[in-house]
Amino acid sequence: MNFLACDLGGTKVLLGIFRKDINDDSPKLVFKKKYLSSEWDSFESILENFLKNECKNITHPSSACFAVAGPLSNNKAKIMNLSWDISEKALQNKFNFQSCELINDFAVQIYGIPFLKKNQYSTIQNGTNSKVANNDLHAIVGAGTGLGIARGIILGSDIKVLASEGGHVEYSPKSKLEWELKNWLKNYLKVERISCERIVSGTGLSRIAEWRLSKPDAQNHPLQKYLKEIKISDNARKELPEKICDLSNGGDQLMIEVERIWLDAYASLLGDVALQELCFGGLWISGGTAPKHFKNFKSDLFMKQFFDKGRLKDILKTIPLRVILDEEFGLFSAACRAKMLLRTK
Repeated sequence: MNFLACDLGGTKVLLGIFRKDINDDSPKLVFKKKYLSSEWDSFESILENFLKNECKNITHPSSACFAVAGPLSNNKAKIMNLSWDISEKALQNKFNFQSCELINDFAVQIYGIPFLKKNQYSTIQNGTNSKVANNDLHAIVGAGTGLGIARGIILGSDIKVLASEGGHVEYSPKSKLEWELKNWLKNYLKVERISCERIVSGTGLSRIAEWRLSKPDAQNHPLQKYLKEIKISDNARKELPEKICDLSNGGDQLMIEVERIWLDAYASLLGDVALQELCFGGLWISGGTAPKHFKNFKSDLFMKQFFDKGRLKDILKTIPLRVILDEEFGLFSAACRAKMLLRTK
């Protein structure tokens, strides 16, 4: 029996047909295809192309899970930077799914955690939690284009997802330098407050670089020419985080400083989430930036910021900390949920 999974974002749409494997609880991929969102008028036209043209020789999926980058209300979603309105009921009726679910693209990742293979993640610390601790609670944090946070209770095959908008909590500077950055961002973006997402995200990394390059000692930096392109090209802005990391890896001192500020903020946020949730089942780092920064996450500097929580720092040593390395974990998790829908609806 086949089922469909979708990771639907403002930039791209990843669709996959999966099937149940008799000898494995994890979904088995049959076929997948990536679409560029900007090339299509609606999501339904993409799905129709995928099912009728690309999958015409594959058995029609019985269930479907659509993980959507954006807020949901009454089983409907609006993609933030596209004029797409998506309805769970409309998709189920038009494409004849026996069961269908629309879910936030980050919350869905909780469903993938129990089915992870060893090559899909790596452990930074195992934790030393006691037997009386709540080992069923997990939290997942991920910086990509934005910042996602979700929580879930996993009791065997019974999974309860607890969505969160924790990425939009107030960013709290820990140094004079970070305070300067926060005030610069407020003026630059013309906003009254700065959320963590403004800093801890791919977009946030770019903003930190723009702030650092605005200083007098950076006037001759090679990225200055690139900043001019950003003002007229959205694609140039999307490419900036990768350029920052490449320069940092190549020894560029300004970009090393930029990346360090970003990583410190990320580590501090993870420590805050760990304390807030007491997720003794595990704290998971996900998102598009996770595989690229895995070595940084394991560094002593990163972990020092993670543990820097005063009197409660020892609690953080009891919480398992893991990094999702699978760049298509969103699709995988949506497939895990679609598989569950075969038996729950």
